[in-house]
Amino acid sequence: MGIIISLLNHKGGVGKTTSAINIGAGMVELGRRVLLVDLDPQANLTLSLGVPRQPNTIYEAVRGESPLVPYNVREGLDIVISTLDLSGAEMELINEAGREFILRELFDPIKEDYDYIIIDCPPSLGLLTLNALTSSDLVYIPLQTEFLAMQGLAKIQQVINKVKLRLNKGLEVGGVIATMYDHRKVLNRDVVETIKKYFGEAVFDTMIRDNVALAEAPAQRQDIFTYSPKSPGAEDYLSLCREIIARTEQEMQDA
Repeated sequence: MGIIISLLNHKGGVGKTTSAINIGAGMVELGRRVLLVDLDPQANLTLSLGVPRQPNTIYEAVRGESPLVPYNVREGLDIVISTLDLSGAEMELINEAGREFILRELFDPIKEDYDYIIIDCPPSLGLLTLNALTSSDLVYIPLQTEFLAMQGLAKIQQVINKVKLRLNKGLEVGGVIATMYDHRKVLNRDVVETIKKYFGEAVFDTMIRDNVALAEAPAQRQDIFTYSPKSPGAEDYLSLCREIIARTEQEMQDA
């Protein structure tokens, strides 16, 4: 049965979508079946993989007009695409009964088809994000290794704790991903030490180094493994995926 992971940070520009794409692609490189879910109305995940507009998107699914319809990107990697229409979904669903559980119910028929389902959450803490957290087993927090990126961590933790208490008792913070890291910068090293004090062992050992290929790949509508498989970005995300697999498979054995 698929492990559902939400990538969450309500601050933009921290590498959330880049991480969603490349964790998904890295898992495929390691032989896993992956579904990416673009839950952001900006549809950056969809655009970054060059997926054409489809008749059925995540918007139609959350409105109850269709099931989740995955689009195959390449062998082992599917995506449920997003659209700007999704920006109106929160207002449209405000009076819907059980509105926080819509996404969880949509996953039920397809969950066993994948090893990992990775949700790219919007940069907000509204109804779409609540749906992602309610349906997820784990939350990963991508965090740029800069001072301002740490602001709001307490709010993220507060939201996760409330969802865990009221909507999804199995939800856990599965990891913190340090992104745009440059070991030569004292500030970057200090930020990593600070988040390790805050999150402890949840911080992944792998740091995603600042790498131009990671910024170039979406412009070519490709993941880092397709665009530049020998780059530091590909090396880092593959290492991160190995950590994720080791953690999640150990947790499943312990459960």
